[in-house]
Amino acid sequence: MLPVNRSPQSRYTRLPDRARRVISGFQPPTAPIGLRAQRGGLDDATAHAALGLALRIGESMLAVGAPAADVTATVLRVAAAYGLASCQVDVTFSTLVVSHDREGALPLTAMRTVRTGGMDYTRLQGITDLARAVAADRLDIEEAHRRLDRVVSAPHPYRRGIHALGWSGVAGSIAFLFGGGWLVALVAALTTASIEQMMRALDRRGLPMFFQQAAGAAVVTGVAVLLAVWHVDVPSSLVVAAGIVVLLAGLSLVGAAQDAITGFPVTAGARSFEVLTLTAGIVVGIGGVLDLARRAGLPLAVADPSPSPVPSVVALAAAAGIAGCWALASHARPRAVGIATVAGALAWATSSAAGALGAGPAVAAAAAAVVVGFCGESLTERLQIPPLLVGVCGIVPLLPGLAIYRGLYAVVVDADVLGGLGALVGAAAVGLGLAAGIGLGEHLGRPLGGGRDRFDRRVRRRATTGD
Repeated sequence: MLPVNRSPQSRYTRLPDRARRVISGFQPPTAPIGLRAQRGGLDDATAHAALGLALRIGESMLAVGAPAADVTATVLRVAAAYGLASCQVDVTFSTLVVSHDREGALPLTAMRTVRTGGMDYTRLQGITDLARAVAADRLDIEEAHRRLDRVVSAPHPYRRGIHALGWSGVAGSIAFLFGGGWLVALVAALTTASIEQMMRALDRRGLPMFFQQAAGAAVVTGVAVLLAVWHVDVPSSLVVAAGIVVLLAGLSLVGAAQDAITGFPVTAGARSFEVLTLTAGIVVGIGGVLDLARRAGLPLAVADPSPSPVPSVVALAAAAGIAGCWALASHARPRAVGIATVAGALAWATSSAAGALGAGPAVAAAAAAVVVGFCGESLTERLQIPPLLVGVCGIVPLLPGLAIYRGLYAVVVDADVLGGLGALVGAAAVGLGLAAGIGLGEHLGRPLGGGRDRFDRRVRRRATTGD
């Protein structure tokens, strides 16, 4: 058979087809959109009970300060353990919505309003352990509900006096870290204990947190004014700085950064606005007392830390004490308190080493946060400790309380607006460096954690822009 002669024109017409085959994609997208719901194999009563359990677990985690990504992954994991594979979870800081879409049946949707409280690492660990047991053993739904009831209703591991002692220990350790002596630490501890009791009483009366922050900042600044009036040989600014750090430690700056990095902009925006609002309360409290002292002609000055640098051993022990006492005040178990103590010492040592190499305060703080976040994510899964505990407790010694006080003093008393704003911007840079560093460290340590599954990968994919 003679070969068919192809004309040059026919070869040219095939060139576009060949070019399209070369450049066209052939793999499906890694994040499919709008997939059809799967047919549900559960009856309505069982599906409602399983969805309610997943919703309660997510609500409890949010209430004790867990990041939105961890909450979403846990809710998906618990729901899938009972056969609810086609679930959608929406977290918006104060609400949690879970919906299960079923082919051939009406979707199930449930919502809970979340009342966020303070950090409670013991309850967070208990809830996380329960969710892990549900995913591994598929507990009976009613039994899982009963175990969750026991976790959320269990008494705190410490009495209120121990809780207050933890906050006092934070303030006293901060005083040592800033170069103060035993007298400064004692005054800071007693002042913080009184603030903690006052804020507890105000919270019972339903006063908004903004005014609680303002009242706490006003009390600690008022103590500094009285010390100056009575000519007590105590650097009053260190007392104020210690109290400010205690107030700042309760803010959700790290949580806001984590939510933004992991693809939850609505929750991150809400938490960021909460941070700004509560920080404004601190500014109002300090600024109001400083302005009254200036108008009354009372002697008040910002004392520098000790002229001689704080010995490295003392600074390291103080940083470890801050982190450990913060964990104690946040209802962490003794083993978790020990791990938090090590995290605080590690963060301070890393920050000091970065500073010795020429890094600025913000860069040094960010480097320390990266190390702490990495260790928290890679090790705490094996130690059965929430990674959030290591991250938050580790960075507390690096919070810029003294810089905030200096900036406010410069604006209110010295009328040095530019200098004060410069100090406040520097403090904000340190705070953002800490928050971003924690997020980056956790991202780097996640492959070594060993506890991530397909639900974590599904949630973390929200933070990426590619396929």
